[in-house]
Amino acid sequence: MTYTTPPGWHPDPGHTGDGPRQERWWDGSAWTDELRAAPPGAWGPPDAPPYPAAPPAAPRGNGRRVIVGVTAAVVALALAGGFYLLGRDSGGGVSGAARDGSAPSAAPSGPGDTVPAPEGRRGEGGSGGGSGAPAQPRTEDGFATDAASGISIPVPDGWTGESGMIGAGVTTGKYTCPGDSSADCVRGGVFSAPAAALKNTAKTAKESAEKDITVNAEESYGGDSYGISSHEQLKSEAVTVAGQKGYLVRWKVVTSKGDDGYVQSLVFPSPATPSILVVVRSGFDINDKAPELAVMDEITKGIKAAPSSGGGSGQGV
Repeated sequence: MTYTTPPGWHPDPGHTGDGPRQERWWDGSAWTDELRAAPPGAWGPPDAPPYPAAPPAAPRGNGRRVIVGVTAAVVALALAGGFYLLGRDSGGGVSGAARDGSAPSAAPSGPGDTVPAPEGRRGEGGSGGGSGAPAQPRTEDGFATDAASGISIPVPDGWTGESGMIGAGVTTGKYTCPGDSSADCVRGGVFSAPAAALKNTAKTAKESAEKDITVNAEESYGGDSYGISSHEQLKSEAVTVAGQKGYLVRWKVVTSKGDDGYVQSLVFPSPATPSILVVVRSGFDINDKAPELAVMDEITKGIKAAPSSGGGSGQGV
């Protein structure tokens, strides 16, 4: 399943290596002209094509993608089942996964990295001037926290959870994507982000979920990696998540190659800011090596309000 990186500051893909490193603002779909000096210790991405090389349009190459910001082992850029992985080691260097081409070189980093609040960007002007260490959400053991959405997602045993200032995700079962041997996918994944970061402007949870499921399915199992040939709606119902009244839609998708899969779009108001809608995308392969569908229900039921704001490591596990 694929994923779209939410808005934020990321290493400038057009940096040639001459002069101070800079960060460029990614608006959720394209690079903008806004630049700022990279904060001390900011991670440098693998060599990227000259600007304006664009990042991948909603990661393809897996059965589901989850928005994930990884600060330790890998950065999973996906929505669920099949994620693109942008490697990074705990010391801030680029891991072999990134060097060997398992992720597009121009892809922005995950939301757990340097992603200050958008309002800070707007006040800085074109060149920007952010300073200090990257902000990190307050987290708790066993959960991946999405600070912008005000929620924490449970991390099942054996899964990897990653927190971020904008977006969070949990994934399991990395493997080579069908139809694209240069990319990595995962057997199961769940990611969250504010609806606005996904350019979902629907006004109600029901409308938003019904709008997102088509995008979720295509980004998760469409494109060259899988290719959707048909789908069946399994659920379309009101739910209560993190104390908020929301709505979910779940499909079973049939693909032209690779595993079929389950995709789910869940939308509900943020527990911290009810005027903000939160989108949680899930995707599981239909495969003996993939998590059972019941795990999707368990994760959905386990989503809760995030801890109050404060410093954290950015890692839920």
